[in-house]
Amino acid sequence: MTAGVRPTFPWPAVAPLVGVLLLALTWGRGLGAALVLLVAVALAGAVLAAVHHAEVIAHKVGEPFGSLVLAVAVTIIEVALIVTLMLSGGDKTATLARDTVFAAVMITMNGIVGISLIAAGRMVGVPRFNAEGAGSAVACVISIATLSLVLPNFTTASEGPQFSGPQLAFAAIASLALWGMYVLTQTVRHRDFFLPVTDDGDGVLDEDEHADPPTGREAVLSLGLLLLALVAVVGLAKVESPAIEAGVAAAGFPPSFVGVVIALLVLLPETLASVRAARRNLMQTSLNLAYGSAMASIGLTVPAIAVVSIFLDGPLILGLGSTQMILLLLTTVVSMLTIIPGRATRLEGFVHLTLFAAFVFLSINP
Repeated sequence: MTAGVRPTFPWPAVAPLVGVLLLALTWGRGLGAALVLLVAVALAGAVLAAVHHAEVIAHKVGEPFGSLVLAVAVTIIEVALIVTLMLSGGDKTATLARDTVFAAVMITMNGIVGISLIAAGRMVGVPRFNAEGAGSAVACVISIATLSLVLPNFTTASEGPQFSGPQLAFAAIASLALWGMYVLTQTVRHRDFFLPVTDDGDGVLDEDEHADPPTGREAVLSLGLLLLALVAVVGLAKVESPAIEAGVAAAGFPPSFVGVVIALLVLLPETLASVRAARRNLMQTSLNLAYGSAMASIGLTVPAIAVVSIFLDGPLILGLGSTQMILLLLTTVVSMLTIIPGRATRLEGFVHLTLFAAFVFLSINP
């Protein structure tokens, strides 16, 4: 996305390959302290490589397609991980999809947005973005989150906070339809709503016009390496999960907090890419990454688990708890107030980070 995103081999190419190789060697095996450290280093390298290659692709295809590539790629691999765990985990995974999706919503809409607003505010004072694009994204995220994660608490067809079969099918179709319409709007119908704007809020900012875009061969190579890097990120996060579980237990945190930690690791590529965009005064790109990731996480995960539920013997609990619903409500109100003016300050960023901190704290101390 800038003149400096052209591949600089060898590390952006080597890191994903090393990560996937290490994943193959360590998957399903117990790790000693040395291997845990090695996997952590490889995980960090894969995250940085994923961000690098995502920026190369974004420079080639332009916004908002570049943001969409990273968000969808991460989510597809994340969904595959969730489905694998659900099929092998039995009743212990009854709330896995709910907890993962909710964590993704809180991380993206509060954590990533908050950090990006603060980073952009430090550079330009009052970053500007397109309120129409950001507003439509928030509307879609909140609608799908409410339909999928709040309504199960109030339906009566099934006992407990879960959908009946037809209700789950409806939620899956609605989620997929809303996500598809969002992508169509973002990339075709109203693409200008999702492009970075100039400092005066009038017109589109094209910060790539001075830089030669990567060649088609470089873009295809980066796409392949991006997918490898994301496989390594998600897989190595799963490999590290026993060590994470041990650390969480040693700290006295509830077992559910492990899912939050893994979600944070999986979403690191979007977080770093979003902050880097914000530091270049591309706040709209940061919002595209954050809201696009939240949208894809729900829009793709709910249909996937609806299919997987056919093969599950145990319950599938989707309904949020009362504390989680309050956090979702607060996130909705604060997000709308943040994006309506089309500009924001570091104060709004701190508000979002406060909500994110509340989510993390309440996950530790429910």
